[in-house]
Amino acid sequence: MDSFERFSVEYSPNEIIFCEFEPGYEFYFIQSGKVKIVKVINNIEKTLDVITTGDVFGEMSILEHEPRSATAIALDHVKLLKFHRDNFDSLLEGNHELAYKLLLIFSKRIYDAKRRLMILLLDEPSLKIMDVFIMLAEQTQSVDPVNEMSFAVTPQQVASWAGMNLKNVQAELDKLIQLNKIDMYKDRIVVKNMRDFQRLVASRRKNMYS
Repeated sequence: MDSFERFSVEYSPNEIIFCEFEPGYEFYFIQSGKVKIVKVINNIEKTLDVITTGDVFGEMSILEHEPRSATAIALDHVKLLKFHRDNFDSLLEGNHELAYKLLLIFSKRIYDAKRRLMILLLDEPSLKIMDVFIMLAEQTQSVDPVNEMSFAVTPQQVASWAGMNLKNVQAELDKLIQLNKIDMYKDRIVVKNMRDFQRLVASRRKNMYS
C-alpha cells in the first residue's frame, strides 16, 4: 500500500468526509480509524453503518453519476486513501489485492441493483414483498432454502427494497400474517413457506414475459 501514499488523506474526529446529496467523484479505502455512515430520515440523523480499517466506502461514485446517498463522518482520527475516477486505473494496476476487493464490491453492487430492479418490475405489491424475501434468501447462499426462514429485517427495510412506502408495506405484511404466510416479531420476520413465495413470484414473471 506504500505506493499509494500520494492518495492518502486524514480526518479528525467528527470531521465530515462527504455530505449526503453532494456530487460524488471519489471513493475511499480506510487505512486506520473508524467512519460513521449516516442519513437524515424525517429530520433525524440515523446511523446506517460504522466501518473500519480495510473497508471501502463511497465506491458508487465510480459506478454512477448520482449525488451521495449518505454522509460520511470520521469517528476518530482517520487515515484514508482517496481515489478519483482519474486515478482508478493506477489503483487497479498497482495493488491487485485492493483491486480484487473493489471488483468484488462492484460486482455485488451491480447484482444488487439488477436484483432490486426485478422486484420493482413486479406490478403487485404482495409479490414485490414476497420477492424481497426471496432475494434475502438468495443472499444466504442456500441453493434450496428450507420451507421456513427467519430474516432479521424491519418493515422499513422491506419497504426500501420493494420501492414502496411503509404504510402500504405494513398493510401487505398484515395481510400475509392473516393468511398465515408469515409471522412478524420486533426483531425479525419469519416466512413460513419460502417455496410458496418462489412459486408465486416465478409464475407471475413467466406470465409477464410470455
